[in-house]
Amino acid sequence: MGLAKKMIRITAVLLVVFLLIPLVTPVDASAYSPPRTTLRIGLNFNTTALASSNLQNEVGSGFEFGYYDANLNFTRVATTTETRLSVIIDHNMQWNASGSFSGEYVSKGTGATTAGIPAVGYLHWQINSGRTNLNDALNDIKATGATDGFVRYLTNGTFVPMYGSYTTTSARDAARRSASHTSNGGTGYTITVAATGTGRVLFEFDNGSNTARLLGIRPIGSGKLSTHYRGYRYYGGFRYQRLVNQALTVVNIVNIEDYVQGVIPYEMSNSWPLEALKAQALCARTYVISQLNKHNSYGIDVCTEMDCQVYRGRNSANATTDRAVNETAGMYITYNGALCETFYVSSHGGGSENNENIWTGTPRPYLRGVIDTYEEDPFRAGLISNYNWTSTISQASLTQRVKSAGYPNASTIVSIWVSQYTPTGNVLSVTMSDSNGRQYTFSRRAGLQAAFGASLIRTQRFNIGSVAWQQGGTIYANVPAQAIPSTSQRYVISSENGVASTTAVSGTMSAIDGAGTIKNVVGGGQGTTMGSPTGPVNGNFTLTGRGWGHSVGMSQWGAYSQARYYNRTAQQIVQHYFTGVQISKAT
Repeated sequence: MGLAKKMIRITAVLLVVFLLIPLVTPVDASAYSPPRTTLRIGLNFNTTALASSNLQNEVGSGFEFGYYDANLNFTRVATTTETRLSVIIDHNMQWNASGSFSGEYVSKGTGATTAGIPAVGYLHWQINSGRTNLNDALNDIKATGATDGFVRYLTNGTFVPMYGSYTTTSARDAARRSASHTSNGGTGYTITVAATGTGRVLFEFDNGSNTARLLGIRPIGSGKLSTHYRGYRYYGGFRYQRLVNQALTVVNIVNIEDYVQGVIPYEMSNSWPLEALKAQALCARTYVISQLNKHNSYGIDVCTEMDCQVYRGRNSANATTDRAVNETAGMYITYNGALCETFYVSSHGGGSENNENIWTGTPRPYLRGVIDTYEEDPFRAGLISNYNWTSTISQASLTQRVKSAGYPNASTIVSIWVSQYTPTGNVLSVTMSDSNGRQYTFSRRAGLQAAFGASLIRTQRFNIGSVAWQQGGTIYANVPAQAIPSTSQRYVISSENGVASTTAVSGTMSAIDGAGTIKNVVGGGQGTTMGSPTGPVNGNFTLTGRGWGHSVGMSQWGAYSQARYYNRTAQQIVQHYFTGVQISKAT
């Protein structure tokens, strides 16, 4: 048998392999320049703002006090060798040794504090109107003989010499050292820094309404400095702001690479394969830059929760997660030179989705749905515990939700069905019929969650009752742009001239993936398949689904699978989930 005929037999099994294995694009030579790489991460703000928060050196030998300007540059104004600090509002604050995170100060307002327990009072004596030099202010304190002196810094550059910390006016008046000294109880903007667990004030800061200079505290010492804050360890510095008479907004000011090191082990397990962690690092770094100023009304870029990205600092970081960040340092995911918004989820359940099919808005060319079979391997290995899910809602509850969702005249819902699937097999819309024959359609993530409840719709990949989505219509090798023209033909590539030709082989189409494993080609639907109306069973409607998350972008379990079972690189993983993207290096 000739070589050409042998190749036809061999390559008949390699059906459209050239479409199934994405090309690996090198780092884009055009590069990308982020607007800034110093980030404002909101540790506590809005409803989680604090009256008291502690800092403790992990690596360091004290702290420096100063301010961050509007460009996040830090200016030092004073230092301390204390390794444990408490930043508190300027009220009567009493130490609670059994409080959260090894103790905390509790606000007493203007009320009495308990004798014998350390307290920081809001009443102080001011020696004079202030100095332009720290040493001059310290000498003013020394001249009074006060051993409880401190400096209050005003953001006009004034160092005000102060002494004392009193919770009552009688205690304050008894401690006055000169008739020229004036009582000063601070303002609604004043922030006090005390030695943790004592009544000793180290420093005060009052920016007034000036948001261009906000209190900053950073560790000092040698090595890679880090700080304990509320059970976690963080790189970088800390910025504080009081909105008038309110609690403290606490912000971690941190370099982007240090930030990503604090995201990776909380968005993925630190035991996962390196290439999966690197793919996560690329997504996390790109995503946070795409979200700069997301919560700017609170003076921060992003929060620390799933609404932004989970960020907890150094506690769970290890050599592998740090390596993932270091080996991708300064690299961003771009499309035609512009930064992408790199969404990711735990798992898709079989297929990701076009962004406009999940949220209303402009279609993003790089956020295209793809069939995702990679999750099957870790699922079969028993690694994805929450992959399959079932949600049940009573007929009465569903009816009430429909009424609350804008249809107050709806009668009892008697049947529901999927009225439109997407080409990758996710639910685009569900229609319901009530006892009067009226129909109500709910589409995309927000609509479906309004109808059923956010906790019931884990993904948009679900069936109602026993009716399942069936693949049909055009068959896709990878993404819709790579559709195979005819399901009755088999495409092969000749090894002699590289030309694609067809072979009329019937049956299931197969291909060899990047790991050399023969698999069936997975087809996509046309989005026209509809479910059949399903009524309640024992008064309940049941949804059965797969996956966990909003279905847009990268699947974390898919990334795990590709790295572990198929030896795919971070770049290949990223380019599987984000259509047509490049990996660009920051200049």
